[in-house]
Amino acid sequence: MSIITPMASNSSRREINPSAVRLDRQNPYLRLHAVNVYVQDLERSLEFYTRQLGFDVALDKRMQSGYRLLAVAPPDGSAVLRLIAPAPDSEAYKLIGRPTHISFLTEDVLAKFREWTKRGVRFRYTPRLRRIKYDEQPAEPAPVWGGVSTRFEDPDGNSFTLVGLDEVSRAVEEQRRAIAQRVEAEHRAAQEMDIARQVQARLFPQTVPCLRTLEYAGVCMQARQVGGDYYDFLNLGQDRLGLILGDIAGKGIAAALLMANLQANLRSQCAIALDQPQRLLRSVNQLFFENTIDSAYATLFFGEYDDRVQRLRYANCGHLPALVLRRDGNLEHLNSTATVLGLFDRWDCTIQECAFAPADILVLYTDGVTEACNDRDEEFGEERLVEALRRHRILSPDEIVKSLVNDVKTFSPHEQSDDITLIVARCRSPR
Repeated sequence: MSIITPMASNSSRREINPSAVRLDRQNPYLRLHAVNVYVQDLERSLEFYTRQLGFDVALDKRMQSGYRLLAVAPPDGSAVLRLIAPAPDSEAYKLIGRPTHISFLTEDVLAKFREWTKRGVRFRYTPRLRRIKYDEQPAEPAPVWGGVSTRFEDPDGNSFTLVGLDEVSRAVEEQRRAIAQRVEAEHRAAQEMDIARQVQARLFPQTVPCLRTLEYAGVCMQARQVGGDYYDFLNLGQDRLGLILGDIAGKGIAAALLMANLQANLRSQCAIALDQPQRLLRSVNQLFFENTIDSAYATLFFGEYDDRVQRLRYANCGHLPALVLRRDGNLEHLNSTATVLGLFDRWDCTIQECAFAPADILVLYTDGVTEACNDRDEEFGEERLVEALRRHRILSPDEIVKSLVNDVKTFSPHEQSDDITLIVARCRSPR
């Protein structure tokens, strides 16, 4: 018995059984790596083990010295046989054609016997029941418990035991049922997640109210199938539009549920926003506080745009500063006017105003934009966002949104780690 040093990363990964790897590292990974089988011709033996027995090639590497490392493994990869062609004058050469004392375990010996016999494998005898006691010394290896066994040979006469044990067969069947149940549960979970994704997609704006002096667009690209970012366009009546962008703390299903809660609270009470935006937000905070766990909170930018006077009244509840790029190139920040929603029972905010002129651009975004990282662990950041906005400012809001997302994706091409949400609005002359 000897150790094989893995020469190729793909083969070494293949030989690791994931179920045996502990995450806590308290019990280091340990397994039998390889058993030597001495043969005369490597190619002939490789053909036998792969074609006739259905084994996989676990390792096939030619060393600089010309020596060939070759190993095969049964389909489950639980053991590795290293095939060695020793020099004719070596002691190892004398071991060719001897009993290997290697036993292969299967749940159905008869089925394997028939399959391998058809492929030309030589068996010494047909499978038979074997029962032995611990104090017996059989001439050939045999199962300790009740079961069926037989012996077969490779082209060099090396002999192996094929055995099936009652206990193992029952355990395999139980494991098969458990796997089937797990696969079914995963399938149901995937279906439910897909339904959740479709439901959440309907929570984002489905129609866009038309204004005379403002064109706008938004997008939410979720890192997972569902997420906690939220944007909305609310028709508040009397030529006023609600521009809303929020970010729920957390990710996945939990954040998605909180996002739906926040969206429902805002839409159900948006009529209050026309005259009393502070009252609306106080009510939303109270409901969010009462209906969520203590650690749940959301950042939110709420803006009410008056199409008649081209003015934005807004409250920034702990969210990232909104950006206003003026026609002359100056940049303004719409900073926080209140703390986050949902953490405090007693909560209030102040309302600020921002006047707009034709060609002024408003950008709302979540931290999935500015905190996207490249391979050097650098963040996209506000500075790059502003630079990109200046480059794309002549485009329509919809095209600006697409271009900004593309810039972020180009900067951070690996798997998205957070939701990316943007709203871009540009003021225009009355039509």
